[in-house]
Amino acid sequence: MSDSGYKNDMSIDERVMMAIVRLAERFKKESSLYLKNYDITFPQYNVLRVLDASKNGQNTMKNVNRIMLISSANMTGITQRLEKVGFINRKNAPEDDRLKYLEITPKGRLVLKNISDRKEEVVKKYLQKYSDEKKSEMLSVLREILSIKVS
Repeated sequence: MSDSGYKNDMSIDERVMMAIVRLAERFKKESSLYLKNYDITFPQYNVLRVLDASKNGQNTMKNVNRIMLISSANMTGITQRLEKVGFINRKNAPEDDRLKYLEITPKGRLVLKNISDRKEEVVKKYLQKYSDEKKSEMLSVLREILSIKVS
């Protein structure tokens, strides 16, 4: 029996993957708490981050969707809500009406800036005890895992 009072028959591989999932879920939950102050959800925040990092603050909806790994239906709802509050603009591509461009607005950039300090506090809480070298090692391992194609 483990400390938590249940028999753990998972392999070390499963336990590692479950720890990664639990950490990601906890981070999302804690982030969502302070994002509420800005009337924004975690996925909406991530769309703004992707657009802010994109050339000229814009990208196609398809690319943002691919980067975020969410369904097209969810992406449509997220972007509609962001547009409604003035954080992004959505427009058709001149070359193809089926292609939608998303562009972060100055208001969207401002909300990202305002969220930035609090976000850093949450991130530091998890990683402050680790050296930059150790963090680089962790990042390298996680990127390797993410690069594995599982069919």
